[in-house]
Amino acid sequence: MRLKDCHNFHDFRTLAKKRLPSPIFNYIDGGSDDESTYRRNTAAFETCDLVPNVLTGVKDIDLSVTVMGQKLDMPVYCSPTALQRLFHHQGERAVAAAAEKYGTMFGVSSLGTISMEEIAKQIDTPQVYQFYFHKDRGLNRAMMERAKASGIQVMMLTVDSITGGNRERDLRTGFSIPFRLTLAGMLQFAIKPMWGINYVTHERFQLPQLDDHLDMSGSASSIGDYFTNMLDPSMNWDDVAEMVKFWDGEFCLKGIMSREDARKAVDIGCTGIVISNHGGRQLDGSRSSFDQLAEIVDEVGDEIDVIFDSGVQRGTHVLKALSLGAKAVGIGRMYLYPLAAAGQPGVERALGLMRAELERGMKLMGKTSIEQLSTNNLRFRS
Repeated sequence: MRLKDCHNFHDFRTLAKKRLPSPIFNYIDGGSDDESTYRRNTAAFETCDLVPNVLTGVKDIDLSVTVMGQKLDMPVYCSPTALQRLFHHQGERAVAAAAEKYGTMFGVSSLGTISMEEIAKQIDTPQVYQFYFHKDRGLNRAMMERAKASGIQVMMLTVDSITGGNRERDLRTGFSIPFRLTLAGMLQFAIKPMWGINYVTHERFQLPQLDDHLDMSGSASSIGDYFTNMLDPSMNWDDVAEMVKFWDGEFCLKGIMSREDARKAVDIGCTGIVISNHGGRQLDGSRSSFDQLAEIVDEVGDEIDVIFDSGVQRGTHVLKALSLGAKAVGIGRMYLYPLAAAGQPGVERALGLMRAELERGMKLMGKTSIEQLSTNNLRFRS
């Protein structure tokens, strides 16, 4: 299978599985515990049906949206994800360049492998900076000041990860940063030598957002230790309200799953929320993001930008979320598998296919612009 043979999410996943050592593929591919929420995230779309209109005149389709003050050419953006240069040596550079080509937003993570400053110089497309709440309040402020200095417009605080999810696939392979592989895990790297060649012949792996704060050199330190030792599980709404005030701009909470928390986000002055269960990687057994979307939009949709992610694999999934009131939809694995499979050309192909699916879906729905989508276009099966 080659890139030109990839026509959907599952094709990209198959190609990524062929090219990545198993521990790294399973890091992307896996969820927490029994992975029930991970599966439900996509299955939830199946209980919702689109109801199209015909004969509406759909020669020209406008997919543009404005979300959190950013004008996007399409309502899908690349959610911030960690460790991208492990999946392909181009990492965030490839994703950012592909996002720019399609005129959409891109997120860089605290656990990103390219600095936010380099990405800001490389691309003109809107950049989100995703970060976590640390015990060291000075570090939180320093990260926001650094983001502001690099020109980032949107801050995205992840609030569903005060401790790491129980990702048993990683425990079986020994996946961690730095690597502490089991014998079986090491064997999987040995049988995918091209990944290793690319890894050692390109620049040293690093986490530039955290280099000054996290020692990655010794075996005693790992991403797991970062979540365990540096993040603050006592974080509360008053803490976040202070950060929102300090940032004084577009501030988004990622990981909102209840209408009560959505209301609190409005009350403390956030300008956006992302309805997300972290792609099924944190609390297994929680509701799917799509199952919670309608009630949260009903609660705060007129007061704050409601964004949505988790489980999206098709343009029709995006149209269903937008019809329920989401302003934009984030993708993660949907671009990570293509990144792993082929670098920037892979991400560009994935975004191009998504755009084509959205345009086709809009025409078949009888809609010419995103704001024409509504709950009138949907029926839920009992």
